[in-house]
Amino acid sequence: MSDPDLSDLAVPGATLAVRVTPRAARNAIQREGDTLRVTVTTVPENGKANTAVIRMLAKSLGVPKSRLTLIRGETGRDKVFRIEG
Repeated sequence: MSDPDLSDLAVPGATLAVRVTPRAARNAIQREGDTLRVTVTTVPENGKANTAVIRMLAKSLGVPKSRLTLIRGETGRDKVFRIEG
């Protein structure tokens, strides 16, 4: 299963609501209305899961990882990312 094309969401200044499931069976991104569901195989310790989520989102959005900023939810499952200009 390939990651979805989220390039339509890659607007500078836009925010993305993301629900993360760490320690999943596989890495995947699903679009559910205004929310994205991201499953990663990485464990949620020392920011490893967040790094994996940023890497996957950047690839699907077609933007560099440096343009994604985690603005809320660093230690929770519900996160909000901002796409920097």
